[in-house]
Amino acid sequence: MTRHAAVLGSPIAHSLSPVLHRAAYAALGLTAWTYDAHEVDEASLPDFLSGLDASWAGLSLTMPLKRAIIPLLDEVTPTARAVEAVNTVLLAPNGSRQGTNTDVPGLVNALAEGGVTDAASAAVLGAGATASSALSALSGIAKAEVEVYIRNHARDTEVHAIADAVGTAVRIRDWTEAAAAFDCELVIGTTPVGATDDLAESVPTAPGTLFDVLYHPWPTPLAAAWADRGGAVLGGLDLLVHQAVLQVELMTGRAPAPLAAMRAAGEAALAGR
Repeated sequence: MTRHAAVLGSPIAHSLSPVLHRAAYAALGLTAWTYDAHEVDEASLPDFLSGLDASWAGLSLTMPLKRAIIPLLDEVTPTARAVEAVNTVLLAPNGSRQGTNTDVPGLVNALAEGGVTDAASAAVLGAGATASSALSALSGIAKAEVEVYIRNHARDTEVHAIADAVGTAVRIRDWTEAAAAFDCELVIGTTPVGATDDLAESVPTAPGTLFDVLYHPWPTPLAAAWADRGGAVLGGLDLLVHQAVLQVELMTGRAPAPLAAMRAAGEAALAGR
């Protein structure tokens, strides 16, 4: 029987997930597996889910569905519940749906691959679902209070609640002070395209590590300025590959997933854009 998986979101045409998952299937010899992208927003999500049959193994979720999916699930893992973000749904043959989050361990694994396993100081730019995952990842990495830079302070209470749930101490600061984040040993940028462009000129002469979760266009002006000044830079492809590795393992039951093949496929796809 053909097994199906897919990534859902809106917009979705830019997603590299099909490239990564298909590369994994090819390397693992899973010729009966398919992985596609579907344009699905919050309003159409319930109908999409109700149309899935027993041939479906799993779903990857991107914006704006990581929180919208939660009420539609039968089970949510503790990590996903704590950060209020599900990026992976595992579909059982009996129709049950389990939500989990591979962004958190994906962030941890990507940072570890980049040589970052602890940080004396850390900052997060943004307050969305990926920022929540970053706060969870930092619970075992940051050695001090994490600075979180936010534009919309209506989200302050939510950020504090998530930080408490994942065991990360935070200090919320206004976005107008965001350049101060660059004094930290580790900075994780989780904002949309263009949001940090005007901060590029504020990168110090000896920066630490920047993890900018965007991957297209790449490098971002901030990432380019960071690298020019000698800082270590990780990008969105690093996160995407590491979280996708975990998704492949969960959906197919095959481990380890072929990280190198998946990364190569992602790099080739980005180079062709």
